[in-house]
Amino acid sequence: MLIVIGGLPATGKTTLSRLLAARLGAVHLRIDTIEQAIVRSGLARHPIGPAGYVVGYALAEEHLRQGLSVVAESVNPLAVTRDAWRDVGVKAGVPVAEVEVVCSDQDEHRARIGERKVDIPGLRLPGWQEVVDREYEPWNREHIVIDTAGDDPDESLGALVQALRMEA
Repeated sequence: MLIVIGGLPATGKTTLSRLLAARLGAVHLRIDTIEQAIVRSGLARHPIGPAGYVVGYALAEEHLRQGLSVVAESVNPLAVTRDAWRDVGVKAGVPVAEVEVVCSDQDEHRARIGERKVDIPGLRLPGWQEVVDREYEPWNREHIVIDTAGDDPDESLGALVQALRMEA
């Protein structure tokens, strides 16, 4: 199965993706990791455009064809990127679940932005105004929404696992 997790920075995507991948024994693909590796290589500077996503799509398809489940995590702000992830699952012949992670409490979301620690060497985290101003298209089809406001990571994971079971 391909589980595509998107949402604005500091909503809890990475934490939730890591927990879900560990729970399922799945591969966790994080576009931030891929993009920062490309930047470290000297081949590009931020923003690098679609390169990180294209690498992510290829890796996801390869892992899926090997019979592994994949949790693909990125902001995934555009319909075109969401469609591309869906196409990866179709090509690999596996079900695709699309998940949007949100934090509906603006004060909590802003606090998370300020409290985050960089876990990828050299990655610059966006500030609150950059997150608010970011291009982020509304989702135009059915998908799972997980609101992490007020929940600890295990509660959010439980809600996601429950929603995935209902999709299966």
